[in-house]
Amino acid sequence: MKHLKPGDVAPAFTAQDQDGNTVSLSDYRGKKVVLYFYPKDNTPACTAQACNLRDNHALMLRQGYVVLGVSADSQKSHKKFATKFNLNFPLLADEDHTILNAYGVWGEKKFMGRTFDGIHRMTFVINEKGVIEEVIEKVHTKRHAEEVLKM
Repeated sequence: MKHLKPGDVAPAFTAQDQDGNTVSLSDYRGKKVVLYFYPKDNTPACTAQACNLRDNHALMLRQGYVVLGVSADSQKSHKKFATKFNLNFPLLADEDHTILNAYGVWGEKKFMGRTFDGIHRMTFVINEKGVIEEVIEKVHTKRHAEEVLKM
């Protein structure tokens, strides 16, 4: 798996969020985008990560950041997840792995002795010009917003 690096131009994408809105990276030109990839809706680490971003969302917005979550879950799954945890940012459905592959976060994983293909939890911070400024490969799910804001 070869993911994108700081200095790379962030690949453009368009996807549906949990409410059926069409969201494109280009919609956020001029803003800093926190594009975070996570394995699965409603799992413990992913929930901790989403709730941490939710709890710090106002602070992140004040500092000029927009938060977008991406997983291979369906729009319906995202809707349940967002409603259950009162998430206040878009979750993009990437069931065909277009965005996951573009950013290089889909690939071989090992868990409990098993090897399988899946999403590597990773966050890309994209600057106002659409260039990747930072890549967080080892995400601390319970304090993810703090990791982004300290940059």
